[in-house]
This record gives sequence, structure tokens and C-alpha cells, in this order.
Amino acid sequence: MSENCIKLNNINKYFGNKQVLDNVCFEVPFASVYGLLGPSGCGKTTTVKIISGILEATSGETLVLGEKMPSLPLMARIGYMAQSDALYPDLSAKENMEFFGALYGLAGKAFAKRFDDVMALVNLSDDKDKVVGAYSGGMKRRLSLAMAILHQPTVLILDEPTVGLDPRQIIEIRHLIKDLGAEHTVVLSSHILHEVADVCERVVIINNGAIVAQDTLENLTKSISDSFRVRLRVLGPEREAKRVIREVAGVESIEALGSKEPGSADFMVEAAREADIRVPLFRALSRADLPILTMRPLDIELEDIFLQLTADAGEGY
Repeated sequence: MSENCIKLNNINKYFGNKQVLDNVCFEVPFASVYGLLGPSGCGKTTTVKIISGILEATSGETLVLGEKMPSLPLMARIGYMAQSDALYPDLSAKENMEFFGALYGLAGKAFAKRFDDVMALVNLSDDKDKVVGAYSGGMKRRLSLAMAILHQPTVLILDEPTVGLDPRQIIEIRHLIKDLGAEHTVVLSSHILHEVADVCERVVIINNGAIVAQDTLENLTKSISDSFRVRLRVLGPEREAKRVIREVAGVESIEALGSKEPGSADFMVEAAREADIRVPLFRALSRADLPILTMRPLDIELEDIFLQLTADAGEGY
């Protein structure tokens, strides 16, 4: 195990008599971005708080950078962006950052240089002297991210990092998280499916406090679906096109989707996952003088994986 990774071994957490995490195990290697995905209240925030040292597991072992958590010295090497912004509204952004930087021994010229760099990264340079109480929700989230990376941590824990951001800001922050993943061990907790798909190299899906799947998105897709689907639009009569498609080797089913364009017909065609039928479809329809206007393979969506694996989502934690 790399000394720069995160490893959770059989983590259990109880609040009173209620078990909120059940034998959670996963490992995050250095220089990667891992996503904790699950419905609201499934145990994601409890998990990241245990990694960060804010909470202690009831049982099991949490290793961060090769050391057991909780550990006060180790927590100085972790950057944590909480789900709720912990900011002083009566202070300016710079004053908030000065206070936070002092906790990590950042002051003087060292702080000034790092402060300017991180404010530029989160696109807040022009608002650094503004009172935080006058910030929008999106600006507060970006300032919280700046605070999490101010002391150049090795490990970065982000709990719902893009909540409250507008679409442009979401894109910017996702690009920044990807860049941070090149030099940091990053765990990102989110219930936003496309955020995890866009940013994370591997997905850990949690439901009711337990891990129900963990793998790359590509492998999760393969494990859920054993079919290869193609949507196409053919120029010509629906009945004739359907007859030709049905005769293509490997086609297991065909569904007519009606006409979305004059003189054309749309179809959903399904084959076994290992059977890429796009070339045979093109050749068969071309021979029949039925031009293909559009053809697009359809992988199972992350939403489908998520819904199937969390179908029994119950009371949250």
C-alpha cells in the first residue's frame, strides 16, 4: 500500500444504537480522484468525516498517508471542504483566509503568495477584500474550496463541492478538481451523478451505510448491462427498414421509435454486448438503398447503474 493513499478497513459507525456505516472498505491511491456516490443521507458525509479525523469510527481501521486516524499531526496534511460553508460572514475573504492560514502556520509573505494563487484558482481575486456576508452562495463554495487547498495538503476531501454553483462555475471547479487529482489524493462525495462521472476515475456507491459497488464507471456499466444498444435514424419506409435491420446477424431486438424527421424512421436496436453491429447495419441498409441519417451507440447511463444499485434506499443518516 502506498504511503500516500487512503485505506478504510471494515469501518463501522454507530450513533447510539443506530448503525450508520456497515463494514465500509475501499482504497484510494495517490494522484487520483475517487467518488463517493449515493442518495442523500446514505452515509457519505459520515465516511468523509472519518477520513478527515472529524469523527472516529466505532470499529475498523482508517489509514491516511500510512498513519492511523484520527491523528492531529496528520490532519494538517488534509484539506477538507465541508458540505456547509464554515466562514465568518463579518470578515472579508482575505481575513477569513488569514485566520485559517494561521492555523497551519501560514503568515507573512508565504501566506500572501499562496493566498493570491488560490484566489486566482477559484476565480475570486477581484472579490478578496469583500465581506463574506455579501458573497453569493456560489462564491462561498469557491472560497471554501480555496480554504481547503490553501495549506497545500496531500489529501483533499470534498463534500458536495459544487452545490450552489452556476453551470459555468461547476465546469470550472470540476476542471480544477481534475487538475488537483494529478498531485493529490482526492475523495469527492456527491449525490450528483454526472459530477462523479465527469471527475472521478473510480466510483464507490454507498447505500444505507454499506458499499454496494466500487469500480470504474466502465466496469460498472459492463456489470449491469450485457447488451449493446444503437439508436439510428433511417431515410425510408419504417416497415422496410425494420425488415432489413431484423435480418442483420447479431440483432436481438428492434424497437420502432416513430418519425422525428420527414421521410425517416427512428429505431432502437439491441444486440449482445460483444456484438458491435454498427458496420453490419450500415452495409445492410446501404444495400437496401435506405441511408442512415444518424447512428449512435447507447451505453447504459450512470443513472441506470445508480437506480439499480440503490433501489432500496431507505432512511438516511
